[in-house]
Amino acid sequence: MPHIPLPGHLPGITGLLEYSKDTAHPIRVLTQFLLRGKNSLAEGERELIATVVSHYNECKFCTAAHTAIADLLLGETETCELVKKDIDTAPISEKMKALLKIAVMVQVSGQAVTPEAINVAKQSGATDIEIHDTVLIAALFCLYNRYVDGMATVAPTDPQFYLGLGQRLKENGYNRLPNGYDHLKN
Repeated sequence: MPHIPLPGHLPGITGLLEYSKDTAHPIRVLTQFLLRGKNSLAEGERELIATVVSHYNECKFCTAAHTAIADLLLGETETCELVKKDIDTAPISEKMKALLKIAVMVQVSGQAVTPEAINVAKQSGATDIEIHDTVLIAALFCLYNRYVDGMATVAPTDPQFYLGLGQRLKENGYNRLPNGYDHLKN
């Protein structure tokens, strides 16, 4: 049960963002820019970063949500599961492996990121901006994970919920829906 009254029809982060639209706005703008804006990393790759960080932070809501979104963007369901099990053996590029390892380091602590990890990423083809964005996405999802879990938001157990959420985010990004979320009360 959430620590404060939240809209019952909006589990996880959506309820928190609706609860405080003033704080939600800048977070949404940053998230939209990082995960859907122009970038040399594909949207699915950026969602993998969010998925891995959320998985390592053990945030059930965010892990399920971003796995669903990444699966939709990647067009398959195997990669996320394999990445969560073992980055080294997952069917992704060496560059993405290196970037995901940096994201996991950020999840532990910003100070955990090593010059060696940065060098491996660069040697694998990662640009400075891709490294920058990986660290920022990882840090942002640490914020989200702690926000969602720190407020004890509801995390649905029905996988269909996350498929619907993933589809909504694929179609609308991280912006607030123009007409809000009352239609989800059904």
